[in-house]
Amino acid sequence: YVPPQVRKVQNTLDDKKREELGRLKKMVNGLINRLSEPNLASISGQMEELYMTNSRKDMNETLTEILMNACVTAVAMPARLMMEHVLLVSILHHNVGVEVGAHFLEAVVKKFDELCRSDAEGKECENLLALIAHLYNFHVVHSLLIFDILKKLVGMFTEKEIELILFLLKNVGFSLRKDDALALKELITEAQRKANTADKKLQDQARVRFMLETMLALRNNDMRKIPGYDPEPVEKLRKLQRTLVHSSSGKETQLRVSLESLLSADQVGRWWIVGSSWSGAPMIQDKTSKTQQKLHVGKVSSKIMELARKQRMNTDIRRSIFCVLMTSEDFMDAFEKLLK
Repeated sequence: YVPPQVRKVQNTLDDKKREELGRLKKMVNGLINRLSEPNLASISGQMEELYMTNSRKDMNETLTEILMNACVTAVAMPARLMMEHVLLVSILHHNVGVEVGAHFLEAVVKKFDELCRSDAEGKECENLLALIAHLYNFHVVHSLLIFDILKKLVGMFTEKEIELILFLLKNVGFSLRKDDALALKELITEAQRKANTADKKLQDQARVRFMLETMLALRNNDMRKIPGYDPEPVEKLRKLQRTLVHSSSGKETQLRVSLESLLSADQVGRWWIVGSSWSGAPMIQDKTSKTQQKLHVGKVSSKIMELARKQRMNTDIRRSIFCVLMTSEDFMDAFEKLLK
């Protein structure tokens, strides 16, 4: 039972909060509507100020909602507009904190997964994929996620997926080649195998042949073979990004997170955000896996164990690593033991 006077206070608090959020939404919306390349510096500066004066949670949710409404439409979004929106997220991700990019990325990936499973007719999937591609272009997310998405699309391999593979490779293919040529080669081999085993109706399609030609052009690093490929706009905006980002290196803040981790974030927590809360923690309650995790690095003298205790090595794994480092003959020996 909540007494009437307390109820009244709660209601006024809710109203006050709603009003504040409404005001914040208007301000962010106004800034996003005016967003363009020339005024990116001033708008990102104003956004940073808003982050300093409001709660991060409210700002992240408001920004993500407004950007999703602006970019995820039933018609294809202009590439330039999409890049500018993602560049703003990237600048905030580097200057304010990784939780900005992480929150936006999670929302985009979950929406993309949901729409991939449904038979949506519009261009929402392409728009979401473009957002993910540009988050990779502007160093918010690592190539690991892009490869995960490509593997998933190659695994399904229907007309819709072939369109999406083509779209993604056109946007980030050469960057992927630069980042991990071997993984791209394996992906191309897998796609060729899928195309060969696909039913005749799909094999005869010009789109499948075109996709395989694009992949071969990527593998041979032949940019001319990919129609409409123009790295110029992305490069221009990357230069702008370098002038607006305060921190020295963009690679440190890249989120090295897999597709599976993002989709199961609610169950297993968000390890890629420092200080993120983790409710449930199923791994901690799992007694059977815990007993298997006990490490044995052979017999170690009591003197070393005493040293480990003095150095506050308070878990089995820490003690084991400490003992390996203390008792190894050389670096190769230490490496072998650590692997075990």
